[in-house]
Amino acid sequence: MVGEQFDVVGDEEGPMADHATTLDLTMMYAVHDALRRDAAQLARISRQTGDDPRRRLRSAVGWELFTRFLHVHHTTEDVTIWPVMRGTLADRPDDLALLDAMESEHARLDSLITQVDAALADADHGHERLGDLVDALVTELSAHLRHEEKEGLPLIDAVLTPQQWQRFGEEHRRRVGSDASHYLPWLLEGADPQYAVTILSRIPAQFQQAYHAEWRAAFAGLDRWGAAA
Repeated sequence: MVGEQFDVVGDEEGPMADHATTLDLTMMYAVHDALRRDAAQLARISRQTGDDPRRRLRSAVGWELFTRFLHVHHTTEDVTIWPVMRGTLADRPDDLALLDAMESEHARLDSLITQVDAALADADHGHERLGDLVDALVTELSAHLRHEEKEGLPLIDAVLTPQQWQRFGEEHRRRVGSDASHYLPWLLEGADPQYAVTILSRIPAQFQQAYHAEWRAAFAGLDRWGAAA
């Protein structure tokens, strides 16, 4: 991510959690909202009948960004959150089981993305399985985000120190790296204006300026989902 805590987001009832937390989870909820938005677009494309969905998704910038930022988000959690929590929760088997579930869900989503990519590359038979694979990806991603928001984030908030949470943000930012010019507009695409202000307030001024001056307009010019194809 590009801010000191640029890694954060909302539940299914609104853009941000409405309960008080010790840690600032705003960016976490924002990422979840962006992933849900793209998952809904994937579902729409996979159901279309007037064009081969593989042709649109195979070269779609939207698919590339969705998978890239999902990978960044989950691998950062896998590296900086779950191992630290395991050390703290060593004598709490129920909580350790939750961490196991989070990691297992990440692995399952990685597998589904690999299978979708394989279907997109299969000119002969990929169309036969693409719809079911995308449906599974959307369904399991939605379930994972709900699970993490209902159980994972409260546990994170209860266990991690502000310093440990900051490390997650720093590592997330490092992994986004030079993609910051895509990441911030991707995160805020379609967001309520006041919500966008809340997100932008959490990042350094130079990134806010770059977003308003260049990044937002450049991103808006991308044919993200092959609509022009």
